[in-house]
Amino acid sequence: MIPFFIFLSFLFAWGYTFVFFWIIRTFIPLRKNLFLKIAAFLVCGYLADSIIYANDAGSLFGTMAGFFIYVLIFYRGTFMEKLSVLLVFYPALIAVNYLMLDVGGRLFKVATGSTFEEMLNSPELMLVSTAIHTFSVFLRLLFWTGAWLILKRFLSKISSHLTLRMWLIVDMLILASFVAIFTILYFMLEDTLIAYPICGASIFSSFGCMYLAAYICDSMQTAYRAQELQMQKDYYRDRIRDEERVRRIYHDMKNHLLILESQPGTDETKRAAQELQEQISDYENYVHTGNEFLDIIIRDKSAKAREKHIDFTAVIHFENGDFMEPLDISTIFGNAIDNAIEASEKLPEDRRLITVKAAKIRDMLMITAENNMQEDHGIPKGTTKEDRFLHGFGIPNIRKAAEKYDGQCSVSAGGGVFRLKVLIPV
Repeated sequence: MIPFFIFLSFLFAWGYTFVFFWIIRTFIPLRKNLFLKIAAFLVCGYLADSIIYANDAGSLFGTMAGFFIYVLIFYRGTFMEKLSVLLVFYPALIAVNYLMLDVGGRLFKVATGSTFEEMLNSPELMLVSTAIHTFSVFLRLLFWTGAWLILKRFLSKISSHLTLRMWLIVDMLILASFVAIFTILYFMLEDTLIAYPICGASIFSSFGCMYLAAYICDSMQTAYRAQELQMQKDYYRDRIRDEERVRRIYHDMKNHLLILESQPGTDETKRAAQELQEQISDYENYVHTGNEFLDIIIRDKSAKAREKHIDFTAVIHFENGDFMEPLDISTIFGNAIDNAIEASEKLPEDRRLITVKAAKIRDMLMITAENNMQEDHGIPKGTTKEDRFLHGFGIPNIRKAAEKYDGQCSVSAGGGVFRLKVLIPV
């Protein structure tokens, strides 16, 4: 039975190593070299199985130094981000490892009443010890799996959008539990049970700080986004008023020019009137979507695309989209076209192409946006802009706007073309 428990322990150990490794690489990106990724996983197995003893400075500080060097070597990011990995995850790691080791020792003593020396000379006691150790390793696997299920919503968001000041806030908050867990384990009294509440508090504090950071990030982004959307709404309202005024002037001018052309006059006068009519006729070539608010958005984005030498085509029938709020229309179309323009700018001019379509199909409103992209790039996972806090929310915001109306948003990439599709029930 002992070999069986050893085999189970081996599987459980690499299982929680994988989960712990996955949590860290979600929080902070790995280096891109495949060899380094494999090495990072193997080294993580050694660190995740670190044995922590009370009153042992070597196991505490040695493992801490090894963990920080591990993060510095195998992961990308700023020094502050890597320091945050140490402050956030290491207290939880040593707290869990210490608790599992100490609880296992207590269970063995309660079950057998034997000492370590007696265990070495008894196959039966060795079997009990191995079984308890296997159970403690299984508990670690359950713990880190539960931690992943709880934290997965926050990890990537934190690493993608926290600013330097936010990292400092997280680090200062977690520093208290970091110091506490080290102090209590290093200066442990004879009654080791006193460390249990501190270990539990350190684990709770580590995960709580991640939740708090994500909450702060969400709140600030929501406030910024609401302000930005309100500014867009005010801007497009002004544009609609200007559009109505231009439309009236356009019709009056067109009628005046028709009268001028029909009147006797010089060839030069008639030619000038005809040229003016051709120039203002471009107004009729604008896309008319069936929604005045969307008309303005498409005209603005079309002009922006022309400035950047991008072939922009829009075939939009949005008469059935009046149930949507203007801000949601702006979020979907504005973000979709802005992302397409940003991607097109990176291409040669002969490949810069954007196509936007929208129409009612049966009882669904379907919106699609396609643009050429660099063929070696897949679906973008975040912004490439330096200010990650204020950017990188295009597709998530489109998805939220669609879900508001029980719709859905999907993206795909293949053959050098990026496709975004939004379906909203009418």
